[in-house]
Amino acid sequence: MSLTNISDWLAGTELSQAIASRNWTVPTLQSIHILSIGVVMASVAVLDLRLAGFLAREQSMRDYNLRFYPWIWGALCVLLGTGTLQIMAEPARELLNWIFLTKMGLLVAAVIFTASVRGLLEDRRFRDMPLGRRTVIRTCALVSLGLWVAIVVCGRWIAYAGGQV
Repeated sequence: MSLTNISDWLAGTELSQAIASRNWTVPTLQSIHILSIGVVMASVAVLDLRLAGFLAREQSMRDYNLRFYPWIWGALCVLLGTGTLQIMAEPARELLNWIFLTKMGLLVAAVIFTASVRGLLEDRRFRDMPLGRRTVIRTCALVSLGLWVAIVVCGRWIAYAGGQV
């Protein structure tokens, strides 16, 4: 089954037609989606900047994790729901767009990377870690931040891309 077939099938469902036929649903979903992106990006930025040693070097990384990870995962759940409904509203615009597919690939990579970087975290001050460890951690933090920024860029780009897969 091709993406075109899936897109056509989704467009014909009652849920898709119900969402697309109401003027307020897509803008409302987009607004909630964008607010959730803000929550994820703010939380990721604070964690990654702390992880990289650019922010709050004297504060416990464990405390930062306990404080911000629930926000990240909670907002990602909201993004999953609103994103799925937006796909239902305009399946061809999303599923047949190479930028959307790139965004989804980056999202999978960022979630896996963010979850796995937790293993690098140590609950001690940044300056007390060996230089090699600090370099690895800083690099991982900057890669993580770059992945999340690339996701946001792709998300905005979807609206302006007409190219299909």
